[in-house]
Amino acid sequence: MAGPTPVYVSRPFSHLAEHLVTRDQILEDMTRRHPDHPRLAVVKRVVGKMPAMRRMSQPWDTVLAERTAEQRNTIAFADVLRMGTGAARGALARSGFSPAAVDCVVTSHSTGDAVPGLDAHLVKALGLRPDVARRPMTQLGCGGGAHGLLFATDYIRAHPGTVVLLVVAESLSSIYHHGDTSIEGMIYKALWGDCGIAVLLSDRPLGPGLRIEETWEYLIPGTVDRYRKRVDEEGVHFDSDKSATDSVAEMSPALLGWLAGRPDGRAGRWPLEFVVSHTGGPAVLDDLAKHLGLAPGSDGDLVHSWESLDQDGNLGGASVLRVLERTYATPPPAGATGLAIGFGPGFSVSAAKVTWHAS
Repeated sequence: MAGPTPVYVSRPFSHLAEHLVTRDQILEDMTRRHPDHPRLAVVKRVVGKMPAMRRMSQPWDTVLAERTAEQRNTIAFADVLRMGTGAARGALARSGFSPAAVDCVVTSHSTGDAVPGLDAHLVKALGLRPDVARRPMTQLGCGGGAHGLLFATDYIRAHPGTVVLLVVAESLSSIYHHGDTSIEGMIYKALWGDCGIAVLLSDRPLGPGLRIEETWEYLIPGTVDRYRKRVDEEGVHFDSDKSATDSVAEMSPALLGWLAGRPDGRAGRWPLEFVVSHTGGPAVLDDLAKHLGLAPGSDGDLVHSWESLDQDGNLGGASVLRVLERTYATPPPAGATGLAIGFGPGFSVSAAKVTWHAS
């Protein structure tokens, strides 16, 4: 029995934020501003395990400066547009496509609120056709990259022969607020980074690389409060509940059930010879490895995710595509089967059974 039409993904092109900030700089800022924090020792211990380096779209002094919500948002969207446009141009040039060849543009950004959003601005900035289909997404947070792959796959299967440009960009440093002093708030300050990244998708091969075979979405019931966006007079905040740490374990039975089948109808679990996962954080990666039966730790099966987390920070929706870019640099063997997966607010999961193909 034939499975769904496979969809091919080009090598991602990232526009990394220009300014590097170390974990020690972030810890020093927290300690200096909150010397009397009742759980400062806990903050230091937890943040000490966070990524060694973060990329920010603005200089460290600008990130630390007091700004109004309007100023933060204006700068954030300008950075999202700049990084997203740079990534899209790079992806088009690397894949040999002209802007006129793009039939649909899918975008995701949850920072830098703007109407019209990134999608409409890219039409002008890139010179896309005026009749290009646009599919903007602004409420997916960290799930944006993985869900964008699913969205693009659905579009191509509904419109055979088309080319989709997926662009994800986030300026998460814009939500670095000195007033966020909960343990979760402190962790997020040390966890998130900024990036724009883009890929092209088609039902025709785009060179050696990732091929999407089957997709899956899942939303854990009753979890809309676990990860959420909040806006006040200071600007945008991302909050989470303590129950958020249970999310990977709670969704794992459903994920394993889906992996138990093959797209072509053959019996047996879909083999996981490689995994392209959203970085999340250390606990997320440890839990995912545990429940999927993968080798644990930063030198295990999720090595590209750990490397991206340590060197780039959690890039929000761009994370899974950044991990995919690292996978292209040191790819699995041709024919290897695996999983691409991202997590977002909800708690939501977007995943795909994938194959590494030779052109």
